[in-house]
Amino acid sequence: MDEHPAMPHDRLPQELIAFYGLTRMPREGGWYRCTWAGPQRPDGRPEGSAIVMLLTAEPGVYAALHRLPTDEIWHFYGGDPLALLLLSEAGDAGGAGGAARTVVLGPDVLGGQHVQFTVPAGTWMAAEVAAGGSWTLFGCTMAPGFTFADYEHGEAGALAARFPQEAVRIGALSRA
Repeated sequence: MDEHPAMPHDRLPQELIAFYGLTRMPREGGWYRCTWAGPQRPDGRPEGSAIVMLLTAEPGVYAALHRLPTDEIWHFYGGDPLALLLLSEAGDAGGAGGAARTVVLGPDVLGGQHVQFTVPAGTWMAAEVAAGGSWTLFGCTMAPGFTFADYEHGEAGALAARFPQEAVRIGALSRA
């Protein structure tokens, strides 16, 4: 007999927050904990960093639009799929507009989901539990490592003007 029966899906987020010692992510949202930071470089940044993060489908719980100056690797760990909105500043030949797409991180890799995905440096990104889900556990890795000084918070009005096709989602995934 299984000594540790499976936790009900709806109770597991609170158990994961406690187990990992997660705290609220400033400005961006969700719960997180840095699990590794490499040695400090001459510029003061760590060689690399890794975090574990949890989002739920509760109102207001999402990773708000932001961008970073280096690539960030996202890893799916468990729960429901994660919808990752990506806004690339690369416009058309005339310099207008930008590309928008949604990548889904989840366990169904043969169905088009990703267990690992690299967001290129300078790409605006936001994440939420995919429609119909209740929570997702994932991680992010960077090299050189993350510092809060590198975090650029997205401004909804400016991003909606640049990516009008995603204006509704930009509004929903932005914080003042």
